[in-house]
Formats: sequence, C-alpha cells, structure tokens
Amino acid sequence: MSERALLDLLPDAVIRLDAERRVVEGNASLEALTGYSLVEMRGKPLGDLLDPRGRDGKPIWVEGWDPATRLRSVVRIPEQEIEIRRADDKALRVNVTGAYERDSDGRLEGAVLVLRESARRAHVAAAGIEIVSTVSHELRSPLTSVKGYTSLLLNRWDRLKDEQKRMMLEQVHHDADRVTRLITELLDISRLETGRLVLRREMVDLAELVDRVLEKVGMEYPDLEAEVALPEECPRVYADPDKVQQVLTNLVENAVKYASPKGLRVRGEADGDAIAVSVVDVGEGIPPNDLHRIFTKFFRRAETRPTGSGLGLWISRGLVEAHGGQLTAASIPGKGSTFRFTLPLTTFEEFQG
Repeated sequence: MSERALLDLLPDAVIRLDAERRVVEGNASLEALTGYSLVEMRGKPLGDLLDPRGRDGKPIWVEGWDPATRLRSVVRIPEQEIEIRRADDKALRVNVTGAYERDSDGRLEGAVLVLRESARRAHVAAAGIEIVSTVSHELRSPLTSVKGYTSLLLNRWDRLKDEQKRMMLEQVHHDADRVTRLITELLDISRLETGRLVLRREMVDLAELVDRVLEKVGMEYPDLEAEVALPEECPRVYADPDKVQQVLTNLVENAVKYASPKGLRVRGEADGDAIAVSVVDVGEGIPPNDLHRIFTKFFRRAETRPTGSGLGLWISRGLVEAHGGQLTAASIPGKGSTFRFTLPLTTFEEFQG
C-alpha cells in the first residue's frame, strides 16, 4: 500500500509542508475538512490558502515558523487550537499538532501537521465526562451497601444471627460483582473506542455458556423461567468466552428487568457461516421510535423506570462486532422483543491461516 493510500485511511486531516510552509501533500480527510482538492492546495503557501490564526486572532505560520524552531532539538509541535478558513470562506476551529522534519544536520525541512475539528474533540471530551459521571453514580449504590454491611458485620458480629450474617455476606458478594461489571464496562468502552480491544479466543461450547449465564442470572432473579432451544449438535465457536458471556448476560438481564422473567426463550440456529443466538421475551415491547436508539450510549427508556448506566447494549454491540458478528433487535409492541446476535463459525485453524 502506498504512503498516500495509508494517509487516506486516517480519520484526521494530515498536511505536509515544506520549509517555506507551502503545501506538499495531504490526505482525503484534509480535502473534506478544508473544502479544497489536493490539486488546488499543492504548492500554495499555507497562510494564503487557509489563513491560520491563533486564539488571539493573529496570523500564524505566515511570516515564518515559531522562533522555537531555531533550536535543533525542537521536533514536536504542541497541540493548540487555531482557526482556519475553508474554501467556502467559512471559519473553522481546529486542534492542530504535528512534528517538524529536519535533515541530518538539524536544518528545518518542513513539517507534518494533523488537524481535527475542535467541535469533534469537544464532543469526545463531553462524552468521556458523561461516561465517568454515569459510572460513578452507578458505583455509589453498591459501594454504599458494601460499606454499610461490612461495618455492621464488624461491629455486631456476636449479636447477629447466622442467617443475618449470611444474608449480608450474600449482598456484599452481589454488590462486589456489580462493581466488577461496571469497571469491566468502563474498560470496554475505552478499548472499543480506541480500537485496543483484545479478544482472548478459544473454542467455546455455546450450550454450556448459555446454561452458565441462566444459572447466574437465576441466582439474582429466582423467578426466572427460560426455555433453551439450541441445535442438537450445537457447533463450537472460536471466540472470547468472557466477552460472549458478557453479551448474553446483558441481554438476558435486560429481558428480565424490562420485560418479564417468565416466558423467556434463548434460541440458537446455525445460519450458513455463522451461528445466531436470540433472546426472546414476552414483555411490552419497544416502541418503533425507540428501537433504532437502543444501541446508542446512555439511552434509557423513561417508561421503564430505567436503572443501570445505559451503556450495556452499546458495549454488547461493540463486542459482537469485534468478533465479526452483528447484534440486532426487533420488537412487536405489546408482545415482546427479540435480541439476536451472530458469531462467525470460524475454526481455530481458519483463524490462524
């Protein structure tokens, strides 16, 4: 793959300048950001083309480089917010960073700049703040419970009956699991958004995994009644068992909390090169105007008096897609909903090959 083709894969705008601050090269994202084609940009001074200005409104990189470039040890351009002018004459605020290019003697030969629209950066930052705020709120309840019960056990151990101690320890255990899940969600969000999610694949027996999930959820919801219908010879899949269990647990728990613990069905079917697992409930269903929003971050339907972070379905879809599958939802108001995810039937040998 050529250098230009690689640059075009980047989501951020990249521009390369020569020692006189003339445009040498750029990528497709630069064309989209500025409204200029590369043919129009090449050979033009950056100042004439984009009129870059600092926060104080003064032009930058027009008369010369920053005085700090006289020091040969300076190779990095610190991130800063500037304003540029697009081809349509609209002003646009961008965050820019980059590096200087120097020859073997340290002489400045040019620079490579990376530009990202400031509004996009602000949106990412705001989303990050909202995630921290949401998860922090969700952590408060189980941690308060753990603190209260452990304090009670430590101070009144001799005066408590065995059944009381057992009840408190079971609640502490349950809340510790809840905290662990929230932390796992927080880590998964970071890894999914930065492309750093690592799948620890192995051959997974889906029938065993379904039984394990239903047994675990049943401990928290004793009135859970679920019918399992998997193929007689259910094929094993090459997947990360913890992540698949996380997805299935989330779907089953959602069905129990927002629909009904009765009449739940977990179905499986081999479909060509993939196996599909569906969780079907008999609840009130999801209104059509909400159905397309349920996989977005923080979405919680007001009608259901929602609890939780509103991140579970978004994370679940990301985990399924990381495996090469799809997670979809269908619903009939008044009758129930079906959440269906697929996993490729890839063998270990095929994956390695």
